[in-house]
Amino acid sequence: MAKKTKRPNPKMQAWIEARKRHHLSYAQVHMARELGMNPAKLGKIDNHKQKPWKLPLPRFIEELYFKRFGKTSPEAVLSIEERCRLEAAKKEERRTARSRAVDGKTMREAPLR
Repeated sequence: MAKKTKRPNPKMQAWIEARKRHHLSYAQVHMARELGMNPAKLGKIDNHKQKPWKLPLPRFIEELYFKRFGKTSPEAVLSIEERCRLEAAKKEERRTARSRAVDGKTMREAPLR
């Protein structure tokens, strides 16, 4: 039986859709997330070639990131999907560790006869 893939949480799903809609790279999405941008508001910032004085959205994000952090790109860039997989694995690991701790605790507390 095939394993059913879970959809990412709504916040991450919004970033996935914004990446596709605005043709952003994984690094640009990572930069925008670190800058605290809202994925729903990226359309307002995007140029759409209507206002020639505005930068295109990918370049705008890169320039803001450089101004704030003083570097051109983040050190470790992960895709949203990979980040969700890592968070799910970490959560599952914590869940199993917690259940092992509870099982071990009940075994120790049980009276010996």
